[in-house]
Amino acid sequence: MSQAQFKKMLKSGVVDAKAVSEDEALAAAREAGLTAFVVDCDRARSRSAVLRAVVKAVDFPEYFGGNLDALYDCLCDTMLDQKEGLFLWFRHLHSGDPALAEEAVAIEAVCEDAIEFANNNDRRFAFAIQHAGRHPDPEPGIEPTPYSGHREESL
Repeated sequence: MSQAQFKKMLKSGVVDAKAVSEDEALAAAREAGLTAFVVDCDRARSRSAVLRAVVKAVDFPEYFGGNLDALYDCLCDTMLDQKEGLFLWFRHLHSGDPALAEEAVAIEAVCEDAIEFANNNDRRFAFAIQHAGRHPDPEPGIEPTPYSGHREESL
């Protein structure tokens, strides 16, 4: 993909995560003056887990409401706090999971609404969703890795 094509995607607000790597997207977003965050959705198995990943990535306050309206408010408030705007890369959103299939579409719709908000408020917002299919099925006798990423050792 050419630099001009990518800049056009970034300007439109929707970046195709299949056409560009995470590192390239983040570098280009920062070069364009946007504050860039990575939302690590790899362990998220529900909408609330994806929303917690967004809150963690953008360091939004604890009073976050945990629904799609709160996500929109979070994105808009965070965007207004930035000089130029905001770029989010959703890493490994498991939209192939039955619990996340519809939620991924809804989250994308909220992000598209945030693009409109940005345009109306002299800011820019762009996002990319790296879809990751289904989570692997759990293996019998092995507990899944907790959201913190650390297993506690028993003494």
